[in-house]
Amino acid sequence: MSPDQLLLILIFSLLFAFLLWGKFRYDLVAFSSLVVAVIIGVVPYDNAFDGFGHPATIIVALVLIVSRGLINSGAIYFIGRKISEFGKNIWQHISIIGFIGAILSAFMNNVAALALLMPIDINKARDSKWTPRATLMPLSFATILGGMATLIGTPPNIIISGIRYEYSGTPFGMFDFFPVGGLTALIGLIFVSFVGWRLIPKASESNDAGKELKDIATYVSNLTVSKNSLVLGKKLFEIYSEAEKFDVAILGIVRDEVRIDKGSRNIHLKENDQLLIDATPEELDEFRSLMKLEFPFNKIKMLAESDDFIPCEVVVTENSRLVNTTASKIGLGWRKSTILLGVSRKGRPIRKQIRKTVIRTGDILLLLIPKETYQDVIKWLNCLPLADRGLNITDTSKMNLALLIFFSGLILTSIGLVKLPIILGAVVILYCLSKIIPIRDVYSSVEWPVIVLLASIIPLGSALESNGTTALIVEELTKVSLNLEPWLIITLLMILTMTLSDILNNTATTIVIAPIGIKLAENLNMNPDTFLMAIAISASCAFLTPIGHKNNTIILGPGGYGFSDYWRVGLPLEVIIITVSVPLLLFFWPLN
Repeated sequence: MSPDQLLLILIFSLLFAFLLWGKFRYDLVAFSSLVVAVIIGVVPYDNAFDGFGHPATIIVALVLIVSRGLINSGAIYFIGRKISEFGKNIWQHISIIGFIGAILSAFMNNVAALALLMPIDINKARDSKWTPRATLMPLSFATILGGMATLIGTPPNIIISGIRYEYSGTPFGMFDFFPVGGLTALIGLIFVSFVGWRLIPKASESNDAGKELKDIATYVSNLTVSKNSLVLGKKLFEIYSEAEKFDVAILGIVRDEVRIDKGSRNIHLKENDQLLIDATPEELDEFRSLMKLEFPFNKIKMLAESDDFIPCEVVVTENSRLVNTTASKIGLGWRKSTILLGVSRKGRPIRKQIRKTVIRTGDILLLLIPKETYQDVIKWLNCLPLADRGLNITDTSKMNLALLIFFSGLILTSIGLVKLPIILGAVVILYCLSKIIPIRDVYSSVEWPVIVLLASIIPLGSALESNGTTALIVEELTKVSLNLEPWLIITLLMILTMTLSDILNNTATTIVIAPIGIKLAENLNMNPDTFLMAIAISASCAFLTPIGHKNNTIILGPGGYGFSDYWRVGLPLEVIIITVSVPLLLFFWPLN
């Protein structure tokens, strides 16, 4: 083994270790690995940024933009609202919403599909006196399964198609994945709908993680600055530290019966100014006494009686502004006049010092947001609301046009008239021209951390092959595989890929495993397409952990799930997927 091979293996080992650790965001880890590889010379400088122009990277970005267009047109909203009317019992509801979720995720980003359907699912469950914990995991798994059916359904399929193009000169078509991926997804959906949700432990179904937060007794009240107040003459931000000691949130100032939000932190407090704050009764009285403030007559009112604010439950995504910081540090109160009322983590509500609590991905938050800035605050935080309050302003008059453009493009690329990246680009252009997507939303629709991850890993994967490291790994695998039955080789390859996807990112897993699969097939004189399809199916199947797929992370808080809840449902599902897909692979993509 050469020094370059040893160095590259070391870089990948560290890359996977940091991804598994999860301390740093995956795009930073991947890009840092690429930079290090270029500096030490194992990735040529001329190829360092080839990943940013790779067709797979472009397709993933365009799919995210097209998904935003479908959402803006109201098409997805219309479908979601209709399905909420059906499902008289829990398994019928899971079957219907899961099936719709799978279809949506076959043609759009599966995270977006989950984000659209999750509020509908939670509201339906609560209205029907079911626990959302029994319904959210099936919905998440359904949106993951649906992505296996088409080329654009999930990044691993797009990557596999790109690698096949580099290898043979011909990419996979839009529906080449359907005979195996679609049928496997259907069997998986049946399992999840009838059996899977029953495997969630009863102990973890006892409460509604989000609903528990609403039991927190919080008040919105006014305190008046008197001539003896210790805050008189101070700028508002100068008393924030004292307020935080009592877990009190200061929203703004009311002066001469006019509320001041913007720029209020730098205003000098005058006599008769009123501080608009949030606190429990005990904290409120302690803070008032310490600062020598006064209660105005009849100004204390319960949260439910407030006319200016909306209580809202949201899920923290991995790209949220709040991740790994606190509401206090980002200035949630003084920047957006928004209060963090409570945090629920894995089903356990946090009630003390919540504004100093470090927020994690998957937490569910109860926020008190000004009505007039609700949409702006949600967008600024980059969180997912658990109730439908019209976050996305849809223009349903353009719904038919959006669907016509989209499916016309799919037909053109499916019959081979135009390549997929060009078609998706044309769809984006038409969406912009018809104002289905405002120009300002085009770039914000792209999930840039995923793009950076993909673009960083592609050159590293190419280096594995160019310096002979892939061939070295394949040589050892070939020795082991020569005495195995073909179906067993495919099975073991799928198990390896699934395991990596469950603990790492499926994009990184696919880029590393796919070239190995091609070389292994060549050494064994078997059809590389069979191996590539097996990798595509198994890379999408991350059901054992909350970190294997973003959808699993998103439902962690709202469902109040523990780590073990995932593998209780996910393990039998993965066994079923392997059992079903291996015969389908050998039938539709013969090894010889």
